[in-house]
Amino acid sequence: MLDLYILQTCPYCKKVLAFAEEKGISLNTIDIADSKNEETLITLGGKRQVPFLVDKDRNVQMYESADIIEYLKTVI
Repeated sequence: MLDLYILQTCPYCKKVLAFAEEKGISLNTIDIADSKNEETLITLGGKRQVPFLVDKDRNVQMYESADIIEYLKTVI
């Protein structure tokens, strides 16, 4: 399962979401506009920055849209 922490207004989040949609990659989006999700993000990653990808199956967590896109290319 791939979780992607986002903010709807974030252009970097939109970039990752557009790539995933284009490649048919299913992402569980978690919007940090909800304070509970924001707290979870900070607990997991240590900061309030989006996008943040969590791949529970491979025990991978990362920030930065370009890095996330490169990672998604490996899981297609």
